[in-house]
Amino acid sequence: MVPVSNDTLLRVVRRRGTPRIVPPTVIGIDDWAWRRNQRYGTIICDLERRKTIALLPDREPATAQAWLSDQQQISIVARDRGGAYALAAAKALPDATQVADRWHLMENASRAFLDAVRKSMRQIRTAIGSVTINPELLTAAERIQYQGYLHREDTNAVILDLAKSGVAIKEIVRCTGHSRGLVRRVLRGQRSDVFRVRESSLEVYLPWLDAQWSAGHRNGTQLWRELTRQGFRGCLRVVTEWATRRRKAEKMDCEALSRTPSARTVARLMTIGRDDLSKSQTVTVAAIEGGVPQLVEAREVVAAFQAMIRKKSLADLESWLERARSSLVAAFANGVAKDRAAVSAAISSPWSNGQTEGQITKLKLVKRQMYGRGKIDLLQARVIGAG
Repeated sequence: MVPVSNDTLLRVVRRRGTPRIVPPTVIGIDDWAWRRNQRYGTIICDLERRKTIALLPDREPATAQAWLSDQQQISIVARDRGGAYALAAAKALPDATQVADRWHLMENASRAFLDAVRKSMRQIRTAIGSVTINPELLTAAERIQYQGYLHREDTNAVILDLAKSGVAIKEIVRCTGHSRGLVRRVLRGQRSDVFRVRESSLEVYLPWLDAQWSAGHRNGTQLWRELTRQGFRGCLRVVTEWATRRRKAEKMDCEALSRTPSARTVARLMTIGRDDLSKSQTVTVAAIEGGVPQLVEAREVVAAFQAMIRKKSLADLESWLERARSSLVAAFANGVAKDRAAVSAAISSPWSNGQTEGQITKLKLVKRQMYGRGKIDLLQARVIGAG
C-alpha cells in the first residue's frame, strides 16, 4: 500500500548498486543469454561462498580478462570447454589452475559417440540390411524426410567431388554458397543420416503391437483403442499408419526396411542396458556390432572416459588418450589433449562449474520476472545486491 510508482522503485533498487565483494580465490565463469543465439553476457561466481559476484555485458575474452586482471588472488578458475574463457584466464592469471566442467566433459563424450554413429550410417544400414529404402513403405512424414535425404546426398556429392579435386574449404564455400559449418560436416561424414526425427510415441508399445499383429488383431482403430486404455496418448493416425505400413510390407514381400533408425536412435540403443532393449532392438544392436566393429570400439572408449571422470582415476588418462587417438572419436581425444591440464584438474579436483550453472538458472528467473527487460545495472542490483 505504499504510494510509489514502479519507476521510483527501480531507481531505489539501482541506487543501492552492488555491495563490495570479498576477494574470491575459487571462481566459476560461464556465459548466459541476454537473448538466445544472439547476445550473451558473462557470469562470475564465488564457488566457496556460493554466490554471484559479477555480471559482464558480453562474453568477449578481453572483457573477462580485464575483470580477472584485477583479481590476482584467484587460484582456481572453473570454466566450460570453450576456448574464450580459457584464453582470458591464461593471460590474466597465468599461475591459476583452470578446471574444465565435468558435466560438459561427459556431454562432449556422448556427443562424440553420436558423431561417430553419424559417420558410420552407411555401414550401419548395410549391417542391418536396410541399404535399399522403399518409399512405398514410408509414412507421409517419412517420405518428406526421405526426399530431403536424397537432396542432401546430391549436395554432399558435389562438395566431396570438389574436396577430392584438392579445392580448399574456403573455395568450396564460395563455389557452392553453403556455410563453412555445413561443408565441414559433409567432409567429416556427418550428413548421411536418412531420418532425423524424435523417437516415435509408439516405441514403447511396439512389442505389444507386434504380438497383437501376430495373433491376427490387425484393425488399426481397435488397436488404438486398446493402446489408449494402456496409457497411450497419441492420435489414431499414428497407429493406423503403422498398421498400413505393416500390411504393405507383408504384401510386397521385400527386404527393404520400412523405417531406417536415425543416428540418435542407434546411439541410444547401443549405450543403454541390454535388459532395457526389446527383442527386435537387441537383434538390431547385434547386427550393428557385428557389421561395424569400429563403432563398438568407439563406444568402449567413450564409456572408459566417462568411467574415468566418475571414479576420478587420473592415472588412466594417458593410456586412454593413446587408445582414443586411433578410434572414431579421435577428434574428441585431440580436444582433450589440447585442454589436458584443465581436464586433469576436472578429474582430480573437487571443484566444477555445476554451481555456476545453478546461478545462471537463478539469473534467468530474475530476467523473466522483469519480462527480459532488465539492463545490466538492474540485474546486478537484483542478483548480486540481493545476496
